[in-house]
Formats: sequence, structure tokens, C-alpha cells
Amino acid sequence: MIVSKTGSGKYYIVLISIHGLIRGHDLELGRDADTGGQTLYVIELARALAAHPEVERVDLLTRLVVDSKIDKSYSVANEPLGNNAWIVRLNCGPRRYLRKEVLWPHLQGFIDSALQHVRSVGRVPDIVHSHYADAGLVGSRLAGLLGVPLIHTGHSLGKEKLARLLEKGVKESTIEEQYNMSTRIEAEEIALGTAAKVVVSTQQEIDEQYESYDNYQPSRMVVIPPGVDLSRFHPADGTELGTPIAKELNRFLEETTKPMILALSRPDERKNIASLVHAYGESIDLQNQANLVIVAGNRNNIPEMDKGARSVLTELLMLIDRYDLYGKVAYPKHHSADDVPVLYRIAAKRRGVFINPALTEPFGLTLIEAAASGLPIVATHDGGPQEIIAYCKNGLLIDPLNIDDIKRKLIDIFSNKRRWSSYSRNGVTGANRHFSWPGHVESYLSQIAGVINKSKLRHHVRPTKSRLPTVDRMAFSSIDNALFGDDQSMRELVELLKANKNHCGFGIATGRSLASTTRFIKKMGIPTPDILITSVGTEIHYSHRGMRLVEDAYWPQHIDYRWEPEALLDIMQRVPGLKIRAKSEQSRHKISYTYDKTITPTSREIKRLLRTHDLATKIVMTDETCLDLLPIRASKGLAIRYLAMKWGLSLDRILVVGDSGNDEEMLTGDTLGVVVGNHSPELDKLKNKPRIYFARGEFALGIIEGLEHYRFFSDIVVPEENQ
Repeated sequence: MIVSKTGSGKYYIVLISIHGLIRGHDLELGRDADTGGQTLYVIELARALAAHPEVERVDLLTRLVVDSKIDKSYSVANEPLGNNAWIVRLNCGPRRYLRKEVLWPHLQGFIDSALQHVRSVGRVPDIVHSHYADAGLVGSRLAGLLGVPLIHTGHSLGKEKLARLLEKGVKESTIEEQYNMSTRIEAEEIALGTAAKVVVSTQQEIDEQYESYDNYQPSRMVVIPPGVDLSRFHPADGTELGTPIAKELNRFLEETTKPMILALSRPDERKNIASLVHAYGESIDLQNQANLVIVAGNRNNIPEMDKGARSVLTELLMLIDRYDLYGKVAYPKHHSADDVPVLYRIAAKRRGVFINPALTEPFGLTLIEAAASGLPIVATHDGGPQEIIAYCKNGLLIDPLNIDDIKRKLIDIFSNKRRWSSYSRNGVTGANRHFSWPGHVESYLSQIAGVINKSKLRHHVRPTKSRLPTVDRMAFSSIDNALFGDDQSMRELVELLKANKNHCGFGIATGRSLASTTRFIKKMGIPTPDILITSVGTEIHYSHRGMRLVEDAYWPQHIDYRWEPEALLDIMQRVPGLKIRAKSEQSRHKISYTYDKTITPTSREIKRLLRTHDLATKIVMTDETCLDLLPIRASKGLAIRYLAMKWGLSLDRILVVGDSGNDEEMLTGDTLGVVVGNHSPELDKLKNKPRIYFARGEFALGIIEGLEHYRFFSDIVVPEENQ
């Protein structure tokens, strides 16, 4: 979420939730593993925030999807939510719908689109608040580019999911292949390392779930119980038994008046539906006391669903057959969002129980909805359920992996009518007292007030250009093995740039120091570029009339965020095999070492050491001999995006040239990338990306080829993502 007070003194807020199918009406909850409680949460949060008197505007940034397999509403760029709130859908990779595990390579494009949205609004926000790991990675980089603090909410954690899957016997290699788990966990580490505050739903998340992360800093974590729109959820009034969804359930059941055990979730392995069916199927007492109703998303044809949902639903049907539960279990194929509150009331009217046997449950939205409907709950002994039941005193906790415990707790509630009635009353009172949206928003705004600061960068982000007035496009190149290496083609490139200097600027982005870069440029006899990004993106200088260099006044302040060089020097003394490089290789925002790869720990181990000491730092290891420590907001790619914002250039009018793995971040996203023919093999993985052109020509000849490919000096050709 991004928070900014406008000139009126009210906040401008942007929520960031990237994956899943998000719209303001008829939410398809349970359609797949990516369209669950988080989807509803961010929609309701947007509306609740917009209703607060201190909030002027709320935008919810998510992914734009154009896919014949889903509704056209997800392809609408802007959807009003009412009360000055909007869903803003941004381009991110291919247009088709993608599950979150394969979105990682496309997130730089989302960042670039988000920057353009901020420019179009014309205000720089004060706080970025990300939701889930993918948005955490986006949020950390976006916050760095905007020069604002980050707030993060994980919703569910990769390490927790990894542990549960390993407990179930799933191989680590299988987990990695299916879930991209190492990428997700690293994104969570980055978000935790850069976040000024981590907002969680329960104390248990802080004490147990986040504790295993290297960037575990409980002092920066705050508990704000989640809000729920309870206007749709209330106790039964007798009308629910004649509804279409009630008739649909009755179609499955022999004794329709028996109490109900209601389970409502998407068909995800983590929701642990199979254990519930095992418990019910193994207990004749439970079958005599109640029917089982499982509402597991919507389905048409199971074989056509994604692998996870297909596996869960196939196992469900096989278990029903194994225990011969026909007539005792209802498992409807379809339900709408409007059916959900009715389902709770049907179960409450029949004196039933709502159960959530999920392996992990950091939030527990359905538990709060059930409680407000007067339906007692049985839920996994995890973060959300623990605190909901502690607040509401309306149910029992279970071990989701213990079938006997599930059976025993369900039977306990059905066997004691007085306890059932007490749980029912307590749930209604507790849900409305502790989990309303107005209360959540008040707590939220109170907590974040301490980290809201006016951003100096807002003065640098304007809808019109204020520098290089004749330039409407820029080309940036690395030096070694790209710009330099072939004198003849380099001279041809220089002449080409001179011929188009009235509307095209030229810059260099290099790991070299400023002094080394300027010496090299002078030696090669080429004019000083308009912009020099040096020392691995920690320094930006402008060429004043091609003669003296002027440093960007704000960039050093911008990247100074959480930069602690003295503490870093002290900690790095403990790392074997490191030797501090010459003074000429050091700068205010770069600490440079040589290292001995035979005894120096890996970058992952060094990163963990720094994280455990709460030192937010980038580590760059190059040529198997050099190790640089940089501020978390510094890199060549981030510097280029900062410059694009500052001078009003669209990223698809910026061409970047690279030759090695250190250029990958600079090449990806919405810029136009060129990889020269003599590139290192590390960049081969970027082939087939539409906005990265692999030239056949080497050195400057490859740059010329790339300029021609994009028709960069005339009407620029911007390739579209694959469908």
C-alpha cells in the first residue's frame, strides 16, 4: 500500500496485490489457489480506507489480464470501487492469466508500470504497503525508487508452507519445481529487510512463523487484527432454508434436517480437506450426528482444472467413495459470492459447526464470517484461529494432522447443546466488537503515522521534463565488452549518436568508479555522455555542456536509506578471505573487497550474516575476485528508473545495452534491452523475451544493430509481450 497526504491534508493510498483475479463485484473466491481470502481482504480494505475521513483516494494495483478463458472485466484498466477507490490493472508479462509461481520473471515490468501510474497521478506517496511475497519484492524496489518507507503484509509465508509440505513427505526438489519456493522465500527476506513495519494479523505470526527468517526483527512488526465487512453476515432468520443453495445441498443429503459440518475453502492442498473427510469417514458417531458439507470453489470439469485443484478434488471424491458417504456428504459444483453468507446461516439454523482444518491459517477470514453468523467454529491451532477464538470464545482448536483430534472436537460441540448456544452468541458479539473494518482502519492509520514522512522525491517527479528539453529518448550502455572493444564500430556509433543528439540522449551505466570511467572515455577519445551512472549505480552525474560533471543532488540522499558503512566494515572483518581494496575503489556508498573463493563464504552466507545483524545491504560478487557492498536502493537498473521518473521519460523510450550477468536487472522490465553478440552465457536465459534483443554483432556493432532493431531514432517499435 502507498500512503501520501495530498495538499488537502488527506491521504492518497495505493494497495499492491498482484496475483489472482481481483474485481469489485462477484469475486470468484475459490476459483483457484490464487483467488482466495487475500483477494477479498484487499478489496474490502480499499473500500474501508476510502471511507475514512482522513483518506482522499485509494488505488488497488493489480495485474491486467486479457484471456478468453476468464471474464472480460479483468481486462479493464481502471475499475471504480466507489468512495474514491479504484482498482488499477497494470501490464505484467504475457496478457493471459498466470498462476503466481510463474509471475516472478515478469515483476520488473509491474514495477515499471506502477512507476508510470504514480507519474500519471502526479503525486509521490509516502508509504508503500505490499501484500504477499510477490508484491513484497515489487514493493521493496518501488519504495526504493520513490524514496519512501515500505510496509509489508505476508498473508502466508513460504518457509511455513515448505515445512508443512516436507512434513507430508513431499520431496524438496518437487516443491521447488512446483512452487518456486527459493525465489518466494528470498522475496520475503527482501521485503522483511527493507520494511519499516510488518503488519500481521496475530502475535503467533511474529513469535513463530517469522522467527525462522534471517531478517526477523520483531521490533518492526505490529499486530492489527484483520477487518471484515460484516454487513452481509448475521444470524439465521429462517429465510435461508428456502434458498437455491439450500436446495442444492439437499440434493446430496438423505437426512436434510441433521446438523451440518460446513467447510468452505478453495481446493488447495494446504486447506487439508482430505483430513476432514478421513475424520468424518472413520467416525460412525459423527456421521450419525451431522452431515458434512464441503464447498471447495467452483468447478465444471475436474480434469481441465490446474494440477493442485485437480489433485485435491479427485482425492475428495475418492475418499467419499472409499468410506461410502453418499447421502451424508454434499459437495456442490458451483456457488456464488452471495451464497456464502447464506451457507453460514443454513449451517447455523441447523445447529451445525464451521470447520477450517487448514495446515496453516495466518488470517482466518471465513472464521470471522462464520462467527458473525452465529456458527460455532473448529479450526487449526495456528495464528488466526488462535486469536479469533481467544477474542470471541466461540469454538475449539485442533491439530490438523491429528484425525482423532478432529473427530473428538467436532463430537464435543455436537454433544453439548448449551456449549453450542454459548459459542453461537459469543461469536456474533466478538466478531462485531473486534473485527470490524472501521476499527481496523483506525488502528492501521494510527500505527503507520510514525513512519509517514514527506518525500523529497515528489519534487523530482513531474509530468513535464525539466532537463534536457530536446531529449525524448535515452540510450544507456555498459562500457567494457559493450561500448568499447571494437574501435571502428565505436566510432560509427558515436557519429550516429551525434547525428541524433537533438532528440536522443546518451548515458553510460557501469560498475567502474567515476574517475576510472572518465579516464577511459578520455583515452578512447569520445565525447562525455549526457549522464554517467557509475560505481555500480551508487553515483549519478550529468555532463554540463559536455565539459564539467554535475552530481545529481538527490540521489545520494535517496540511496542513504539504512546504509550503515561503519557497522558493515566491523561485521565484514569476521569474514575470512576478504581484503579491502584500494581507496580509489571505495566511495561513500560502496565498500569494495577482493576475496579468495577457496575460503570466503558464499554470498548467501554473507547475506545471512548481515541480515541477522539487521544490516540491509546489497552484495555484488563479480569476476570471482571482487565483492562490493551497496545500499539496498542502489543499482544500475534502479538508477535508470529514477532518472526516467525525474526527467519525465517513459521507460519504453529508454534503450539499455548489456553484456554480462550484472546487467540483468538493467535489461529486464519495460525498457528496450539490447544484448551484444559477445555477451556472457549468464544472459542466455533472457532470450525470447520480446523487449530484449540479442544482437549478432559484437561490441558497439551490436549496439548499432539494436538501435536499428527498435528503430530507436525514428518511430520507436515497442514489442508486445507474448500472449
